[in-house]
Amino acid sequence: MLNEKKVDVTDQIVGKMKNGEIQLLLGDSPIGKIKFPENTQIELLDHHFETDQQRIFQNVTVTEGKDARYTDCDQGGWC
Repeated sequence: MLNEKKVDVTDQIVGKMKNGEIQLLLGDSPIGKIKFPENTQIELLDHHFETDQQRIFQNVTVTEGKDARYTDCDQGGWC
């Protein structure tokens, strides 16, 4: 016998910004979206991030030049 059951998937939902709205996904499956008024500003608390024209940018330090080495990377191993 099959029964309907409500399963909490809240922690598995991911939101991706696209075209002024947040698309909600469960895995790769779209399940809904959150729309914002056109002039809504996004406030980000971390100082490494900023927004510009509904895009989110991360400020990072990168190595440049042909002699870039692992030791030029940050402590997290990102180059």
